[in-house]
Amino acid sequence: MAVSTASRLDSWERELGRVLTIVPYVCLVVSMLLTWLVSPFWPVDSLARTFALTVVTGLWMLWMVTLHPQWQHRRALMGGYFAVLAVLSFLLVVNSPLFGFFSFGGYLHAVYALVGRWRYLGVAATAVSTALSQTGGLPTLTSGLMGVMVFGLVWVFNLALTSAMMALSWVTDAQTARRQREIAALAEANEKLESALAENAGLHAQLIIQAREAGVLDERQRMAREIHDTLAQGLTGVVTQLEAAEQAAGQPDEWRRHVRAAARLARDSLTEARRSVHALRPQPLETARLPDALTEVVERWSGDSGVPATLVTTGDARPLLPELEITLLRTAQEALANVAKHAAASRVGLTLSYMEDLVTLDVRDDGAGFDPTQVRPDRTDGGFGLSAMRERVSRVAGTLAVESEPGTGTAISACVPAIVTA
Repeated sequence: MAVSTASRLDSWERELGRVLTIVPYVCLVVSMLLTWLVSPFWPVDSLARTFALTVVTGLWMLWMVTLHPQWQHRRALMGGYFAVLAVLSFLLVVNSPLFGFFSFGGYLHAVYALVGRWRYLGVAATAVSTALSQTGGLPTLTSGLMGVMVFGLVWVFNLALTSAMMALSWVTDAQTARRQREIAALAEANEKLESALAENAGLHAQLIIQAREAGVLDERQRMAREIHDTLAQGLTGVVTQLEAAEQAAGQPDEWRRHVRAAARLARDSLTEARRSVHALRPQPLETARLPDALTEVVERWSGDSGVPATLVTTGDARPLLPELEITLLRTAQEALANVAKHAAASRVGLTLSYMEDLVTLDVRDDGAGFDPTQVRPDRTDGGFGLSAMRERVSRVAGTLAVESEPGTGTAISACVPAIVTA
């Protein structure tokens, strides 16, 4: 993670503070040493005064910077420190131009002690001492107009050059800080992305598990419905036909008819069970449209049960999605099975209605009827049949309505969306 701009500047200021603990003292000592060495050839007004100024300057820096670095952020105190240092540097250069080596370090002190635009004022003050050193000292200023002009040109050059370098340094530092912020933002974004990817991977794994469990549950429910709609109904029909054959033991023709019906129901149930295992369409829908398949189911049921049943189709019959046609076919089979088991009806009527956006299947009988509010969903007789029908119809966004009263018959209406097959 990249450091912030503030922490980076603080680090830079600490580095500058360490530089100021060594370099200015070295420059001060070297300047004094050179002044003493050249004094026989380059007379100095007062070598003792120069030495005294050197000691005072060194002690001033030692007290304000080296021994008390925590004062750096006390801006008013640091402003006073730099002003005194600038005066001492100027006096040293006046005494000996060789102290220009030391006065040049005033630029570092300006950055260290001052802030904002005050640094440019500090640079201008430091340029006075450096320009005076570079032009030979105080005699140049006192030599007349030409000396003053030379000093002024050198001062401007120092000021422009140093200001340009400082501005460039600030621009570079700002660009670096901006890049550091961008890197920090990218690093943070990468961390968030990695965290999101890890979270997504966990969610993906969880979704796979849930999808697998949902698939298993869905397949289990599908097999339960198919077993109920095929094997359970078929076996019930077989049992019913065999019981009828037993009662017709003295009537050979009637006995054979019931036995043949039981055998056919067993074969049909076995075929439908195999098709259910392989998730194939029911046999009646394999080669026929829904109205024809329902007609075949109704006629066969009527022949097996001996109860007259009719199918009426209204509207423009059109092929629907396989799931919708299977739902309506299974609903009709379950409703007819319930009539055979419970209703004791003498007549059954089915109506298949194709409307603009809906298809409805109505099954009505004139049997014994029942109270729908008293049917328990967990029963294994008609109650389970109604639950299975309602669940199957709801899975295709349809509705199932049941109207019945004891002694008045029963009406079941299944309604599904009219979504045609492509």
